[in-house]
Amino acid sequence: MKVIVPIKRVVDAYVKVPVQSTQKRLDIKSLKKSINPFCEIALEEAIRLKELGLISEVIAVTVGESVAQEQLRAGLALGADRAILVETPEPLIPLSIAKVLHQIIVKEQPLFVIMGKQAIDGDNNQTGQMLAQLLNWPQATFASEIQLDKHIMRVTREVDSGLQDIEVQLPAVITTDLRLNEPRYASLPNIMQAKRKPLKIMPLAEMNVTLRTHQQVLEITKPEARKAGVIVDSVAQLVDKLKQEAKVIA
Repeated sequence: MKVIVPIKRVVDAYVKVPVQSTQKRLDIKSLKKSINPFCEIALEEAIRLKELGLISEVIAVTVGESVAQEQLRAGLALGADRAILVETPEPLIPLSIAKVLHQIIVKEQPLFVIMGKQAIDGDNNQTGQMLAQLLNWPQATFASEIQLDKHIMRVTREVDSGLQDIEVQLPAVITTDLRLNEPRYASLPNIMQAKRKPLKIMPLAEMNVTLRTHQQVLEITKPEARKAGVIVDSVAQLVDKLKQEAKVIA
C-alpha cells in the first residue's frame, strides 16, 4: 500500500527570476530553490492518507541534479518515508521525466501516484497525463478533493464549468490543484529525523529509457515594464478615462 509522489526542485515562488544577457536561459543558479508548490500539496495529501492508516508508505521521487537532494530531504522532513533521486545534470522535458518515472513505478508497484498538476517554472501541465498514458492507468487531474476507498479513488476535479466528481479504479495517476489542502511546515525533530531516512541516488544512465530533445528555446524576454498609473480626482474623470483608454464603457 505504498504511494509515489514525484516532486520537482524549482525557484521559490516568491523570488524574481532575472533573464541572462544571452536571452537563452534564466539566471537561476544563485536563487532560492524550493519544492514546487503543487508537488508540496500532493505530498501533503499522501502524508495525510498515511496518517489516516489508508496507506503504509510515501515515497518522494525527483529527477534532476544532485542538489535536488535538498528538496527530497525537505519532503522526508514533511513526512515521506524514503526518497529516490534520478540524477541528471541536464533539465528534461515532460515526456522524458514521465518515461523515467514510469520505470520507477513499474519497479515499486505503488497503489497510486499523486503529483502536482504542473510546475511553476515550465507551467507545462503535461507530465501527469503522459505518465498515465505510459502506464496505461486511469487518471484524475486537477483534484481539489480526494477520498480513498480501498481500490477506488473518488476525486472532485476543478474544471472550467465548475466542479466534476469522478471515480477511478486504482492504480491511477492523480494530479493536484491548489485547493486540495494547505501543506504543513516541517518541525525541527522531523528535520533531524529526515537526515536518517533512506535516499537512493540513481544515475540517469542506469535507467532503461530512450530520451530525446523535442524542444528548443529560441529566446527568453522580460515582460514589458508596467506603465505608470494615472490619478483622477472624481468618478466622472474615471469614467471619461475608461472611455478613452480602455474602451470598456460604450
